[in-house]
Amino acid sequence: MEPRSTLPSTLTEFALTRLRKSSAYDLVMRLPMLTWSVVLALELVMELGEYRRAADPTLPAAIYVLNIAMRLSTIAYLVTLAATVIVRTPPIEKARGAEPRVSALLGSFLITAVVLFPRRNLSPAEACVSTLLVSAGDSIAAVVLIQLRASFSIMAEARQLTTSGIYRVVRHPLYLAEEVATIGCVMQFLSVWTAMLVVVQIACQIRRMRNEEIVLMEVFPEYSRYKGKTPRIIPGLY
Repeated sequence: MEPRSTLPSTLTEFALTRLRKSSAYDLVMRLPMLTWSVVLALELVMELGEYRRAADPTLPAAIYVLNIAMRLSTIAYLVTLAATVIVRTPPIEKARGAEPRVSALLGSFLITAVVLFPRRNLSPAEACVSTLLVSAGDSIAAVVLIQLRASFSIMAEARQLTTSGIYRVVRHPLYLAEEVATIGCVMQFLSVWTAMLVVVQIACQIRRMRNEEIVLMEVFPEYSRYKGKTPRIIPGLY
């Protein structure tokens, strides 16, 4: 009797090993973002309580309300981000090589370095603009995350394809919303160095978008048609 081929068994074992590695990789990639968003949200909740207790009675009511709204919008964004990280599905495919990972990490976290620079004394008008930009950016980002749900990822990965809702208008609304909030935040630390930091961060985000689109086109053939008719980030411009 001829020995039975072990090829099907080998392929099955290979597929299971790859699945286990992918699941382990996905778990490892969830933890840092989950920890960061939860810890930062808790810090902001405590800061909000302290801000309310120590509110300056001479502060105009409109400014006080704007500051409260900004903190609430940022907390909502971070809580939504944590929830999205928890419920997202494992990736179907991910970009290969180190560059997509480096671009994604720098695009996500480089801008947090602005807090290492001296804070500016903003005029009341500048403070209002900064607060409004942060509030608007974080609020829109939270809405986009709710729409993404299981599709969200930091790295250039493919999970599920989302082309409805706000994604009918632009291909990367989350990056646009986050950049609006970033500009508002950087206004409080504006200098030549922080401006350069923003330029580098935007360059990383553009590269990150390109890497994501390559993976999405590999997994979802319909993405090419969607890409051809939908602007990347700014309707009519880019």
